[in-house]
Amino acid sequence: MRKLFHLLLVITFFTSIIYSQGKNHSQSNLTCKTCHSCEVPTKDDPCLIACPRLSMIKEYPSPEVGPDVIVIDELENRYTPVIFSHKLHAQMSEMKGGCLGCHHYNTLGPILSCNECHSEERKREDVRVPDLKAAYHQQCLDCHRQWSHQTECVSCHQEKREGKSLDITEITSELLMKSHPVVEEPTKIVYDTKYEKGKLVTFFHNDHAKLFGLECVSCHKNENCISCHDLEKINKGENGNYDSPIKIQLSEKERHRGCFGCHENNKCSFCHKNKEMKPFDHGLRTGWALQKFHQNISCINCHGSKTNFTGIDNKCNNCHFDWNIETFDHQITGLILDEDHAENDCADCHIDRDFSMNPTCNDCHDDKNYPEEKPGKFIDIK
Repeated sequence: MRKLFHLLLVITFFTSIIYSQGKNHSQSNLTCKTCHSCEVPTKDDPCLIACPRLSMIKEYPSPEVGPDVIVIDELENRYTPVIFSHKLHAQMSEMKGGCLGCHHYNTLGPILSCNECHSEERKREDVRVPDLKAAYHQQCLDCHRQWSHQTECVSCHQEKREGKSLDITEITSELLMKSHPVVEEPTKIVYDTKYEKGKLVTFFHNDHAKLFGLECVSCHKNENCISCHDLEKINKGENGNYDSPIKIQLSEKERHRGCFGCHENNKCSFCHKNKEMKPFDHGLRTGWALQKFHQNISCINCHGSKTNFTGIDNKCNNCHFDWNIETFDHQITGLILDEDHAENDCADCHIDRDFSMNPTCNDCHDDKNYPEEKPGKFIDIK
């Protein structure tokens, strides 16, 4: 039954993707291995992979769309129900992957209840899938253990006692008033390290997020509250409230983990300097200054992967190999070609299709030179 449910879930997911794009399988960017892990899937053994999760779903509902508070009472026996501040946790999750951190087998459709996949019974046919109690605790314990430095059940549960009852309305009303403070994106962060050959590391957050096209989850997927806050330190008076972050001491491996995905092969001196660095400048770093047509596009448009940039030449053919007189409107360069040149092929003027160099007239004219004599009229394109 569980295999059938998994199969239906995968089919529903990809169907929603395909129909949302108005395409069928043949028109979509899907292969057999998108869904199947083996070479020859069969009805008895379809080799279905786990749901694609983060790699396929790019847009999530905002925390304000979901419920503010959820009362979890499926396991109510010894303890009172758990009052879960859904909106507050959803707001905190936006940096590290969003909804799928908890709803990890959900499609773009309705949110499924945890007991759709996780049985309330400890004894179950497939022990690879945690039971409901284990699933709840796996989602919560890691963060709460680091946050409060203890794992006592009463952190989330209250024991049932005669003559005492849980005022769900009162607790719920308190949580409805709470929201996580808006996290302002910094332009840059300067880290003062103990590395003798270069104590300062300048991290330009704006460049990585806006220019290089990295999403929050690219760096923050392994983080939780303890990255900025520590309840034990707050209780000791080192900080007055949760809203003000506390400097957390990290190991050398933890400090570098977020950067090594892209910079593992760089030398230490690439980031560690003895003075604060300036923002990324394509001209200074690569020797090729970007003109206005390239200044506002993401690096991955030319260099491919966000985490593994590939070098390219400056002849433009890497990206614009299909330019021709039918697909390219020459006037966007500021030059409207006259009728004598409007039908010329690009290579007639741009030798070897090297668009980074000035065009040449020598192939057709012995007495013409660019830009002294122009094959048309310049216009202002600011």
